[in-house]
Amino acid sequence: MHGAHDFLKALAMVLCVAAVTSVIFQRLRQPVVLGYIIAGLIIGPHVPIPLVADATIVQTLSELGVILLMFSLGLEFSLRKLFQVGATAGLTAIIQCSLMIWLGFVVGRAFGWTARESIFTGAIIAISSTTIIAKAFDEQGIRGKLREIVVGVLIVEDLIAILLMATLTAISTGAGLSAGQLTLTVGRLAAFLVGLVGVGLLIIPRTVRAVHRLNRPETTLVASVGICFAIALLAQEFGYSVALGAFLAGSLVAESGVEKDIEHLVQPVRDMFAAIFFVSVGMLIDPGLIAQHWAAVAVLTGVVILGKLVGVALGVFLTGNGTRTAVQSGLSLAQIGEFSFIIAGLGLTLNATGQFLYPVAVAVSAITTLTTPFLIRASGPVANWVDRKLPKPLQTFATLYGSWVENLRAAPPRQTSGARIRRMVKFLLVDAALLGMLVIGTSVSLGRLSTAIESRIGLSASVARLLGLGLAIFLALPFCVGVVRLARALGVLLAETALPPMAPAGRVDMAAAPRRALVVTLQLASVLAVGAPLVAITQPFLRGFQGAAVLLLLLVVLGVAFWRSATNLQGHVRAGSQVIVEALATQSRGKSEQRPGEPLREIQQILPGLGEPTPVRLEDSSPAVGRTLAELNLRGMTGATVLAIRRADAGALIPTAHEPLRAGDVLALAGTHEAIDAARAVLEGTAAQPEPAAS
Repeated sequence: MHGAHDFLKALAMVLCVAAVTSVIFQRLRQPVVLGYIIAGLIIGPHVPIPLVADATIVQTLSELGVILLMFSLGLEFSLRKLFQVGATAGLTAIIQCSLMIWLGFVVGRAFGWTARESIFTGAIIAISSTTIIAKAFDEQGIRGKLREIVVGVLIVEDLIAILLMATLTAISTGAGLSAGQLTLTVGRLAAFLVGLVGVGLLIIPRTVRAVHRLNRPETTLVASVGICFAIALLAQEFGYSVALGAFLAGSLVAESGVEKDIEHLVQPVRDMFAAIFFVSVGMLIDPGLIAQHWAAVAVLTGVVILGKLVGVALGVFLTGNGTRTAVQSGLSLAQIGEFSFIIAGLGLTLNATGQFLYPVAVAVSAITTLTTPFLIRASGPVANWVDRKLPKPLQTFATLYGSWVENLRAAPPRQTSGARIRRMVKFLLVDAALLGMLVIGTSVSLGRLSTAIESRIGLSASVARLLGLGLAIFLALPFCVGVVRLARALGVLLAETALPPMAPAGRVDMAAAPRRALVVTLQLASVLAVGAPLVAITQPFLRGFQGAAVLLLLLVVLGVAFWRSATNLQGHVRAGSQVIVEALATQSRGKSEQRPGEPLREIQQILPGLGEPTPVRLEDSSPAVGRTLAELNLRGMTGATVLAIRRADAGALIPTAHEPLRAGDVLALAGTHEAIDAARAVLEGTAAQPEPAAS
C-alpha cells in the first residue's frame, strides 16, 4: 500500500498546486500553461519549498497527457487534411530542421564542445514541441489554416526526429551510418506508416461508427481512448514515439465522421493529464543549473526563437501561404520540448555528451515553453509590422505570389510535364547527394590524399594539401552548376504551368514579368531545399564554414536577380492597375453595359499574373466606410491588396494608403481566393475587425 499512498500523494499535490496557480494566472489574464509550469517549479526538487512530489510518478502520468493531447490533435486533422498541407509541411520542416541543426552545431563548437556534443545540440533544438503548441493553440482558440500548417510541420518534424535518433545512435556507438542502414531505417518507418494507415482505415472508422451507434457516451469514450493507447503502444513497440502513434490514432478515428462527439468526450480527461505534463516540465527546471550554464542557455534560447522564426517563415512563404501566415507559423513553432528531452537523454545513455547538455536542453525548453503563448499572441501584430516594413516591390510580390502558387496547384495534371518534373527533381537530388558524398569523402581522406601527392610528386605538405583541395573543388564544380541549372529548369517548367504563355507569335507576352519573378523564386526555393540539408550534413566534416559560404553566395546572387524581377513586377502591376482604373472609369461613365465584374475578367485575360481581380462594393453599413486602407490594414490582415477603386463621383483611381473609403466604392481586389474571401468578409463586416495598424 505504500506505493499506492505515494501515487495518491503525488497526484493530489500536482493537481492541488496546479489548481491554485491556474486560478491565479486566469485572474492575471495570463496563459494557464505558465501557471502549470510554475506549479511544477514549486513542487519540484530544485526550490526550497516543502512541497515535493515524486518525479517518477509525475513523469509517468505526464506521458498520458502527451498521448491524449496528440490523440485530440489527430481528431482535428483527418488524413485528407494532412495530405493537403503535405508539400508546405515537408519543405518547411526540411528547411527549418536543416537550419537549426547547422546553427546548433556552430553554437556548440563556439562554446568549445566536442563535435558529437555539437551534433546532439543541433538535433535537440531542431524539433519543436507538438504538445506545447497544441495546448497553447487550444487555449488561444487558434483554428483554420494556421493550425493545419503548424500541425503538418510538427508531424514531419517528428518523422525527422526518428531518423535523427537512428543516425545519432549509429554515430555515437562507433558503428557508423552506411547508406544501407539509413535506407533500412527510412524503409522501416515508411512500412510502419503505410501498414498502420492502410489496416487502420479498414478497421478503425467502421469500429468507431459501430460503437457510436450504441448511443452510450461512456462506451464511446472507453473505446476511443482504448484505440488511442493501443496504437501508441504499437508505435512504441516498433521503436517510434507514443506521440506519433497517438496522433495517427486520432487521424484514423477522425475518418469515422463522428470525431466531434469523441473530441467533446475526451476533452476533460485530456485537459487533466495535459496539466500534469506541463507540471512535469516545470519540475525539471533547476535554477542552479541555469545559473551555472546561463550563457549557453541564453544563446540557445535566442537561436531557437530567431532560427525557427526565419526557417519556418521562409518555408511557409515559399509554398505560397502569404507573409502573415508565414510569420505566425514561425513564431508558433519557436520552442523545443519532449523530443529534445529524448535526444538529450539518448546522448547521455550513449556517453556521447557531457552531463551538462541535458539540463541545458531542459532549461531552453522551459524558457521557450514560457515564451510560446506570448509569441503566439504577438504573432499577429508582428506580422502586420513586417508587412508594413517590406519595400513596395516585395509587398506587391508577396500579394501575387500566393495566387501564382494557387494556379500551379490548380493546374490540370499533364503527363508530360509531370514526368519532366519528377525527372528533374530526381536529378537534382542525385546531384546534391553526390556533391555531399564528395565533400565528406574529401574531408575524411584529404590527409591521406595529401600524403600520397607529397610522396609521389615530391611537393611540400602545404602545396600537396592545396592541390588535393583544388582537385576536390574541380570535381565538385559540375555538381554545383548542375544543381543551379536544374533548379532553374524546374522553376521555368513550374512557372509556365502556373502562368502559361498566351501571346501569339510576334506579340508581347504580358505574363513575362510575373513569370520571371516566379521562376527566380522557385529556383531559390529549390536551391534552398537541397542546399540547406547539404550544408547541415557536411558541416561536421569541415573545419570552417565553406559549405554555408557557398550556399550563401548562391542565395545572394539569386536574391539580386529576385529583387530585379520584383522591381519589374512592381512596374507591371502599376501599369495593370492603370488599365483597371481606365476600365472601371469607362464603366462608371455609363459607356459600357457590362456587369461590375466583366471588365476585370477581361483584364485578367489581357494582363495575366495579377491573380483574379475581384470587385467588392462597399455598402452604407460596411465598417470600412470612412476608414483609410492603412487603418484597415487589409493587406496585412488578409493578404489581399486593392489595385483600384471605382467611385461614383470621381470615376476610378489608384488608391494610396491614406485614401478614405466611401459608401458605394467598388474595390478591385487581388490575391489568392482565400485572401479575397477574407478581405470581403472584413469589408462587409462579417469577420472580426482587425486591429488598427500602428504608424
